[in-house]
Amino acid sequence: MSKPLTDHEKRKQISVRGIAGLGDVAEIKKSFNRHLHFTLVKDRNVATPRDYYFALAHTVRDHLVGRWIRTQQYYYEKDPKRIHYLSLEFYMGRTLQNTMINLGLQNACDEAIYQLGLDLEELEDIEEDAGLGNGGLGRLAACFLDSMASLGLAAYGYGIRYEFGIFNQKITNGWQVEEADDWLRYGNPWEKARPEYMLPVHFYGRVEHTNEGPKWVDTQVTVQVCFIFFLWGTNAPTRIVIPVNFDLFLKLQLYSIKIITSMECPHKTWKPTCAYTNHTVLPEALERWPIYMFEKLLPRHLQIIYEINQRHLDRVAALYPGDNDRLRRMSLIEEGNPKRINMAHLCVVGSHAVNGVARIHSDIVKTTVFKDFCDIEPEKFQNKTNGITPRRWLVLCNPGLADIIAEKIGEEFLTDLFQLRKLLDFVDDEMFIRDVAKVKQENKLKFAAYLESEYKVKINPESIFDIQVKRIHEYKRQLLNCLHVITLYNRIKKEPNKKFVPRTVMIGGKAAPGYHMAKMIIKLFTSVGEVVNHDPVVGDRLKVIFLENYRVSLAEKVIPAADLSEQISTAGTEASGTGNMKFMLNGALTIGTMDGANVEMAEEAGEENLFIFGMRVEDVEAMDKKGKVAINHITGTLFKVFADYEAYISCQEKVNELYRNPKEWTKKVIRNIAASGKFSSDRTIAEYAREIWGVEPSDVKIPPPNEPRE
Repeated sequence: MSKPLTDHEKRKQISVRGIAGLGDVAEIKKSFNRHLHFTLVKDRNVATPRDYYFALAHTVRDHLVGRWIRTQQYYYEKDPKRIHYLSLEFYMGRTLQNTMINLGLQNACDEAIYQLGLDLEELEDIEEDAGLGNGGLGRLAACFLDSMASLGLAAYGYGIRYEFGIFNQKITNGWQVEEADDWLRYGNPWEKARPEYMLPVHFYGRVEHTNEGPKWVDTQVTVQVCFIFFLWGTNAPTRIVIPVNFDLFLKLQLYSIKIITSMECPHKTWKPTCAYTNHTVLPEALERWPIYMFEKLLPRHLQIIYEINQRHLDRVAALYPGDNDRLRRMSLIEEGNPKRINMAHLCVVGSHAVNGVARIHSDIVKTTVFKDFCDIEPEKFQNKTNGITPRRWLVLCNPGLADIIAEKIGEEFLTDLFQLRKLLDFVDDEMFIRDVAKVKQENKLKFAAYLESEYKVKINPESIFDIQVKRIHEYKRQLLNCLHVITLYNRIKKEPNKKFVPRTVMIGGKAAPGYHMAKMIIKLFTSVGEVVNHDPVVGDRLKVIFLENYRVSLAEKVIPAADLSEQISTAGTEASGTGNMKFMLNGALTIGTMDGANVEMAEEAGEENLFIFGMRVEDVEAMDKKGKVAINHITGTLFKVFADYEAYISCQEKVNELYRNPKEWTKKVIRNIAASGKFSSDRTIAEYAREIWGVEPSDVKIPPPNEPRE
């Protein structure tokens, strides 16, 4: 019996279109040793595994930087329109492996490191996840940058270089404990400081009115240092430009134009360019900043906002004479104690385009959150359904699946995910069905070994791997999942001799440090796990595991191993989701509500190929109108959990029934993978480029530094 291929060996069989394949192994070894000696000032007698990681990272970065400089030269020559993407977070995860794959250096690095007597996977595992974000919005920004580069856009991300990540999550006696994420303690080989672009940023002070106009005086000045974080797509490099130590993201927003004009735009010609992407309809996430804070910190900016608001309200008043209630609803300033600035309203007024991130979300944005604004300027509002990069979320994390797909349909799907539709031709192919099932089982075995090593718990690899990984929040309804676990446990205890479909339920995610209810949900789930996992009657028919410190590098392990993807938010609350897309692409079936991108996933794959249950948006709205008085002492969220409980349990029984038929289960898996094309971030970014940013994606391949330009 032949030995199964390692993940690295599987990746060697996949190359990214337009990128060179096997590199010069001797050159990589030479560069590795040069960096070990002259960058790190070590030799093999004293070097640690971390030193070897840094030497390899610098070696790979050399290849990246050469191409990056060539790209910048090309952009300065051609002077394309620049895209500047502002985000509070860029949740990059690890960079080394992703860069090697996208540069086509994986094979050469693997062989070079092997010849040096080292293990590439061990070096990759040393890298810290970059602490530049947390959750779906930050990961979306990272996928978007990958796609901007792959589509040849002159794009730059602007964010904050956090000295510490959000936090490392530890579970102690079932409770979340936050520890500092000191991700920079050993340095970061993927960034370059730009102290020559240090900029003064002003706070506090007062505004004087002079003959020359308002002047902001007596300010406190902080100096901000910019860092460049190097990234690579399949076509061209891009980067994040990161000012360090901003106290509030607001400061980044207000000063970003100065940073951009200083660093990126030689001609400094500007047109109305601001566009606003709304990522949530939750009121607590639509920020409202107290006037007193603005008045103290940024008095001149407050004056400008007042002026914007006055011009805005004058326009509304001209369109709707005497409609004072409309003026109140649409004002940027909300009356109350204290008065507040509605930042979402400011974004809408100040942008030429506004979009939601899934069709159902964009409809809700237009009909509820920003209805008054949409009534005035309906042409301003668009939808751009989110997507994920297949380079990281298939080739990197699931090379076995990528390999068997490439064998059937070629490799063009890596830059045109709609090519996956061709897999429908093989949905009844017995060999392909077996191959898909085999890859999934290998991924499950690998993840089971990881859990046994890290969590000291042995799970049944034949069980359904039932996964819900996302921020812990009431609207995402980890509580509903927990109720199902309790139901399964009670059924096993009631009929211990009955044959049950084995299931391993895993939840992962962080609770915001001040979010008491979310922390209680974690405690509930871990407490249920303590009971279930130590009950000999239950055995391996049911296991309950909380995945500690969920992050990008852990997602890359768990998502390829998942059988069932839990996307069970209350209808109308999840803007889009991107985890749902990652699971779909990696061969998990979705159990979910008709919320966010689930709606479009069901359209693409066919609703019969997902497990859809529960209330629709209109049902939730009717419940809200009908039940506010009746449920006074029960939170609306919990009431909606109970409302969907019976439908959820019934749907889970359908999951069990299908899982008993592996062939039919795998056929649905193939149909889901084949339907994943729409959910590539390449498609999303192409739509943004053409319909909002006013630029056209380019298929121009910029030659590497060692090749002459045309």
